[in-house]
Amino acid sequence: MIVRALLEGEQIIDVRKGGLREDGRHFGVRAPRLWLYPTAEHQRPELLKPAYRHTIELSPASPVGEPIRIDGWADVIGVSTLTEPEQLAALDSKLIWSPDYAASRLNWKKRDPLWVLALRVHRLREPVVVPWREGYGGCTSWVELDGLPDDPAALPSEPALSDVAFEARRKALEAALPDGLGAPEPVA
Repeated sequence: MIVRALLEGEQIIDVRKGGLREDGRHFGVRAPRLWLYPTAEHQRPELLKPAYRHTIELSPASPVGEPIRIDGWADVIGVSTLTEPEQLAALDSKLIWSPDYAASRLNWKKRDPLWVLALRVHRLREPVVVPWREGYGGCTSWVELDGLPDDPAALPSEPALSDVAFEARRKALEAALPDGLGAPEPVA
């Protein structure tokens, strides 16, 4: 769902808290450039705003055990962290998640902030399919997929949004964040 929304230019952010299989169970930006892996985790219509619930059928999530279709990649162009409900409420118009689900993400692991990643998304001209591996499943933010180029930009792609449209959304996002957007600092 989120990968589809990113590729279609419906949103330019992803919010992350870290999954159950995350290193140390805490989120951190591992790389400034990433492949967009459409998983089937958290794929339920009630987690989305009503206008987006139909996208469950349109989102090509990769079921466990099946080949994985990769349609795009993103540069992390900025990050911020949120800890307060009113900070998250300021982002409501920028997310396809329902407000209740977004709030549940903020409240999960209360001592950890909710990360906001501003993403410059690119659609591949031709999707790439890689085989499923046992280590790809589960609740985690970062998966190293075998069989993909080290640099996603090596494959022909185009931005999901024009430069003008992206910059307008980035500015609106930055204005909605309490501390703006900081530079991503990947963790090892």
